[in-house]
Amino acid sequence: MQHITILGSTGSIGVSTLDVVARHPDRYRVHALTAQNKVDELAAQCARFHPHVAVVGSAEAAKKLQILLRGLGLQTQVEYGAAALCAVASAPECDCVMAAIVGGAGLAPTLAAARAGKKILLANKEALVMSGPLLMKAVAASGAILMPIDSEHNAIFQCMPAACHHQRTPTQHGIEKILLTASGGPFLNRALDTLDQVTCAEAIAHPKWVMGRKISVDSATMMNKGLEVIEAHWLFGVPADRIEVVIHPQSVVHSMVSYVDGSVLAQLGNPDMRTPIAHAMAYPERIASGVAPIDLIKIAQLTFEHPDLLRFPCLKLAYDALQAGGSAPATMNAANEIAVQAFLDGRIGFRAIDQLIARVMAALPSSSVTDIDTVFEQDRRARDVAASFI
Repeated sequence: MQHITILGSTGSIGVSTLDVVARHPDRYRVHALTAQNKVDELAAQCARFHPHVAVVGSAEAAKKLQILLRGLGLQTQVEYGAAALCAVASAPECDCVMAAIVGGAGLAPTLAAARAGKKILLANKEALVMSGPLLMKAVAASGAILMPIDSEHNAIFQCMPAACHHQRTPTQHGIEKILLTASGGPFLNRALDTLDQVTCAEAIAHPKWVMGRKISVDSATMMNKGLEVIEAHWLFGVPADRIEVVIHPQSVVHSMVSYVDGSVLAQLGNPDMRTPIAHAMAYPERIASGVAPIDLIKIAQLTFEHPDLLRFPCLKLAYDALQAGGSAPATMNAANEIAVQAFLDGRIGFRAIDQLIARVMAALPSSSVTDIDTVFEQDRRARDVAASFI
């Protein structure tokens, strides 16, 4: 029996995780659920899964949640704030942490889980993008287990030999290259000269995956793939020049690993996050996820192409940030979060997203990252600069 804390339980990853938990009541119990401000949804989840603790973002939200839970006759303890997130992520009663809080807010609790030696199901891209060296150092020091949840990284994990999973020595096992697949998002074939007219509704309408608004925009700009390149570097110990992004509109091949003998191993499946979630939760075993197997005959054709960096300049910005190292990825990530929110709020156009990120990166050269405080300071500076440019 594993006791699991779900950071970001009302988001799409959290909901999918709870779906897998519900399918295996003999294997999993929920220790804690957290949400920023979706109190009604969190209360409904508490009513079904009876967590020991529920965490929200503010005192006001906590008061509302307490009233709802009392009305349901539940004894769930209600907490709020950043410290409470770190507490439930590192609690002795918790065996496994689903790190699914979007953005920089997920960094501190993910680090707390790593330092406490937990099994971490990592769905928060920013934890590695902002502070890859710090997180990997904490994992190594505590003996924590880091399992990738992004469909691409989970696919790579599955295509690597077991000896490579937690040693970060891929070249010693004959791995030549990682091939990260990308759907291309909703604007893969849209005329370039019309991208400045993209609306919010168009940008969040992903053709294959059901995701939150921010992540959907990141997919449309391919910043999500850029973040995944940085993640792959830290997760698997592969340099930037051995990580290649490949456009694959069908989203059936989730990623591939190329070996020195000419072999290429690929992981295939329907585009449903319950597959990597179930894999990571049960690893090294396999459990039912609720996802139907793919019908290759029905699909009939799989296509691949190189990404156009004129169409997707955010991808190049991410490679540039990885090559620069230090604080550059944190700067890029913070600028992206500000830019995407400004686009969602109707304050800037779609093509202004990559332009704003590039300006912020140019204004804040890379510096060394020694601890989480320096990460957050660089994050704050980048947000301030981005806001001033807007």
